Amino acid sequence: MSSSCVMEVDGSQSYVDILLSNDADRWMDSIVQVKNTVIGNNKQKTNVIVQGIIPRLLQWMMDDNVPLSLKVECSVVLGSLSKGTEANIASLVDAGCVPVLLAAKRLPNYDLKYVEACLRCLRTVFLSPCAPKGYIFEQDSAIIPHLINVLPKSACTQECITTIFANCCKTSEHQNILCSNGAIEALAPLLKSNIYKVQMPTLRCFSVMCYQNEEVAKAIANYGGNKKETVPEMLVRLRNRDKTSEMQMAAAKCLTYLYRGGALSASDPIIMLKTLPTLIRMCKKDRTLEENVEGAETLAYLIEVNSELQKVASISDHLIRTLSEYLKYTNVQQISSSQTMQKKDINWGNELKQAAFKAFASLGANDEDIRKKIIDTENLIEHIINGMDSDDVKVQAAAVRCLHSLSRSVQQLRTTFQDHALWKPLLKMLQNGPEEVLRVASSTLCNLMLEFSPSKEPTIFSSDEGLAEKSTFKHIDNVMSGYGDQIMQAVVFILEGEHSVDIKEQALCILGHIADGKSAKDFIMGNEDVLRKLINYMVHSNEKVQLAAVYCIGNLVWNDDEGKGSAERQARLRDLGVQKSLHQLSTTTSGDLQQRVKVALQQFS
Repeated sequence: MSSSCVMEVDGSQSYVDILLSNDADRWMDSIVQVKNTVIGNNKQKTNVIVQGIIPRLLQWMMDDNVPLSLKVECSVVLGSLSKGTEANIASLVDAGCVPVLLAAKRLPNYDLKYVEACLRCLRTVFLSPCAPKGYIFEQDSAIIPHLINVLPKSACTQECITTIFANCCKTSEHQNILCSNGAIEALAPLLKSNIYKVQMPTLRCFSVMCYQNEEVAKAIANYGGNKKETVPEMLVRLRNRDKTSEMQMAAAKCLTYLYRGGALSASDPIIMLKTLPTLIRMCKKDRTLEENVEGAETLAYLIEVNSELQKVASISDHLIRTLSEYLKYTNVQQISSSQTMQKKDINWGNELKQAAFKAFASLGANDEDIRKKIIDTENLIEHIINGMDSDDVKVQAAAVRCLHSLSRSVQQLRTTFQDHALWKPLLKMLQNGPEEVLRVASSTLCNLMLEFSPSKEPTIFSSDEGLAEKSTFKHIDNVMSGYGDQIMQAVVFILEGEHSVDIKEQALCILGHIADGKSAKDFIMGNEDVLRKLINYMVHSNEKVQLAAVYCIGNLVWNDDEGKGSAERQARLRDLGVQKSLHQLSTTTSGDLQQRVKVALQQFS
């Protein structure tokens, strides 16, 4: 039997036809039949949408003369349609269902059953990528306070509204609007709810509210003060092992964001002894795939800027070995969950790889011994190279971020890294990579070309400057002899493109390192286009860019090489107006830039 026949009443008129007609006496019976038909049946949902039912239902919901009982059935049917395909949800959004369902100014005055039906539909719609997430913040200033006013009406309103907030709060402005409208006071008691479906979206709502927002994070952490149990104390309780794994993860993430927002300190036992161990536990094999990924990503964010957290994490529960298993994932069986089963289209191999790369990057950010442990991971460099060549931008970005962190290792730059062609994927990224990876890729190339950080020279070479200089020159010259054309092409590509100041600064730093070689200098001196770009960047409006350009010029004119090379370079640059520009800068700048200009001027004969 065809789908249209299923909807027929008497062989000639379908239930939808009746709803679209003026036969008001039959509307209620027909909409109930439509409701029963579309429940759990995506084919029938699509069928009634195609027949034009959505505009009719929305029209009735906006009509003050339509009985409330019919409006309730309309909202229930819309809620059922929203649980269909993404195309079904898009049809609802395109028809304008969101403003009608919100009806913010009137929600508190309506029957609770109707309010709940509207909110259930909104909750499902706002879980979709096609939903207008910013609408509740941008279209009507009354929407947020009215939703907060409706929040305590029932468990259903609490579950739906916290879910809506958690999925719609995307910017600092959204965070501030929620905070200023009393969301913290309204949400905090819900953390003590005995209803799981209320607690979980409340946790997620607090997380998105305090993420990278210092003011809101501190307001959340300080709520309650000495009078009540504070939010951090409630969160610590919710990450106890007697709670579900999902709740532990959500609570630990919220605590992480409070810490990174400046509301808690790294030395606070809540962070060091509670949050950190919870996230490490989430990385173990006895957790679901999404918890593995989320655990590693959140851990990376937690420890990213604190060396003590990095050290403790690196020696806790075999973490490095656990993360290394992420890189080997193919089709390993993991504990499944309903959430995992709903996400079959996700490439879990890529998700695990990028999460591991992020965690390794944070772990190795400051400590040489930790970097050594990470680099000793089986086939790590090959995994990083493959990651940088990935079609997945998240994997690319995480892989190069990991390489950048490890490239701070003096010893590894001179040993392990020399055995791998890391230049090729980095150069490919500089020429073809997305904007978000360019800065890290260029910074990493800088590290690889330098071979060692200048601050480490006294330690490595016992302050033997001659040996240090010889090693630096030789390394840079060797790199440029093999990859000079590609490197110059990548640098020019960045300097000519519409890229951020930070990325262009890194490209100029690469030129500065090239200019620090002996034969490598010729790659710059032989390219007049690059020389003129250098001169232009010397008088750029951004001082960091000026510093990088003058650094390169200073290396080009340096008087320490044999023969007449420096004199010829100085004469060429003088003809191009470099000396004149340096004189002008010496009188108009101060601080580091003035000192660098002064040193460069002293090199001219």
